[in-house]
Amino acid sequence: MREFTVPPLAAAPHVGGLADAVFEHALDDPYRVALGRKDEEGRWRDVTAAAFRDEVLALAKGLLAQGVRFGDRIALMCRTRYEWTLFDFALWSVGAQSVPIYPTSSAEQVHWMLHDAEVTACMVEHEDHAMTVGSVIDRLPLLKRLWQLDAGAVDELFAAGAALDDEVVHRHRKAVTPDSVATVVYTSGTTGRPKGCVLTHAHFMYETDTVISRWEPVFHSRRGDEASTLLFLPLAHVFGRMVEIAAIRGRVKLGHQPELRASALLPDLAAFRPSFVLAVPYVFEKVYDAARRKAESEGRAAPFDKAIEVAVRYAEAREQQAFGVGPGPSAALRVQHQFFEKAVYGKVREAMGGRVRHAFSGGSAMDRRLGLFFEGAGVTIFEGYGLTESCAAATVNPPERTRFGTVGQPIPGTTVHIADDGEIWLHGGLLFSGYLNNRRATEEVLRGGWLATGDLGSLDEDGYLTITGRKKEILVTSGGKSVSPGALEERVRAHPLVAQCIVVGNDRPYIAALVTVDHEAIEHWLTMRGKPPLADRELVRDKDLELEIRRAVVAANTAVSQAESIRTFRILAHPFSEERGLLTPSLKLKRKAIEAAYATEVEALYR
Repeated sequence: MREFTVPPLAAAPHVGGLADAVFEHALDDPYRVALGRKDEEGRWRDVTAAAFRDEVLALAKGLLAQGVRFGDRIALMCRTRYEWTLFDFALWSVGAQSVPIYPTSSAEQVHWMLHDAEVTACMVEHEDHAMTVGSVIDRLPLLKRLWQLDAGAVDELFAAGAALDDEVVHRHRKAVTPDSVATVVYTSGTTGRPKGCVLTHAHFMYETDTVISRWEPVFHSRRGDEASTLLFLPLAHVFGRMVEIAAIRGRVKLGHQPELRASALLPDLAAFRPSFVLAVPYVFEKVYDAARRKAESEGRAAPFDKAIEVAVRYAEAREQQAFGVGPGPSAALRVQHQFFEKAVYGKVREAMGGRVRHAFSGGSAMDRRLGLFFEGAGVTIFEGYGLTESCAAATVNPPERTRFGTVGQPIPGTTVHIADDGEIWLHGGLLFSGYLNNRRATEEVLRGGWLATGDLGSLDEDGYLTITGRKKEILVTSGGKSVSPGALEERVRAHPLVAQCIVVGNDRPYIAALVTVDHEAIEHWLTMRGKPPLADRELVRDKDLELEIRRAVVAANTAVSQAESIRTFRILAHPFSEERGLLTPSLKLKRKAIEAAYATEVEALYR
């Protein structure tokens, strides 16, 4: 199939802006719990719709009092916190545009985005961020104000606007129309300078209202309970922003968690107890790996592995039943599945807070087997696909018929087309307005109302999309063989000891790989084998570790032809990191930078 369309569910908005929902909800149901917020002692406190409305209004008045005007662009640079959502809706209440900045951005990246977007004020989280902005402020003549959250910025703005009448904010808010710009979100910049994607209020309203209309039933743990989600995705990424807006518009209780580390995230999942979560595959991999390591530490590795096998077979049988090609799980399989429910599957769900029965995954590909395991363990993960340019999700697996290993069908009102060269093209009301100050780049990707994504994929007979690679990442060996590295890398990375994998081989005689290891997993692996901790130099030369990684490579090679297979690999002592300029803030590999940094190691692969 070359093209698939799903009819729209939500109407394109004709009036209003994103902030209106805050005021309408407070009027309709002022005592409904709209958000959860941690206090200074780390306890979760409820924030009602009326209380949130009052804080948005007070902050909006403060912004006006300190010179923010309709159409101004204001940068937000902090981790995922309650205050970010507060600033977003306050800015939208006065018709200003937010410009999200990753908190890990370098001074030069910050300068480029603040300069390109002509930002007039900036909110940062703490002193380190303030120093980063301060180091380039002499080259930003339009930047007039800098607010620091941890230095009392919110209270300062509340006080500054206290004398203003509420009606001043409402006049601004009522002047916002759907085609007003809501935010400029910069791309991750894997192949050059980040580009600012211009997204309007209409883009987010259409996207989030469509998602709510189609998937709202799975926001709940069970029918009739309170829908809630803990947001731990970066709000500087369009996925996180979509979640934030959908939660407010969909009346889903929203909490914020600024850290993805398991030691910080898991306790908050247990305390907040969301009914569903939205994450990247990395989070689900960590939950799975932690459960596997715990079982091995307790001497239950064999039963756990059996539980995995049963979960996968059970989920596959249910998937076949949903598509009318199988009878569903057999009686014997159902008995086996029930046997592991309390001992294994319930504990996996408990690690995610206990209430989660559904989740959404995006940002990168998820291994089909991992998705099947979670389905068998009682958590259905709906994998999706989208870009900043498509205002987050363009495809998502439908709730009633999830096809694991794919990124689903187009969301309602969207068309997916596969071009002659395999490139994915998108059409619909979620497409961005263009790149800020970059007409040439806009014309390269927006072609007659279609977005040329740069990603490669295929549609099956039911309109489910599978991502097969990225055009700019295709490797061509010296023998003329074209290889898409993404699928190989994901399969190698599925091994619990592997953190990252990058495939190389452009203009080389064969394909090879650089592999980094998960040090937490390695520590557990050494302990379970009675081996002492190893220094980095010893680790990368350890024969047992090399054998484990070779197994991962051999398993990955079974899915490709011999000409596309990884012939050799090198284990690296240190992971690729954003601090070293080898990853984007959204954890995507910067291929050219990695190959340059490890040029010696790459050359050694071909000797």
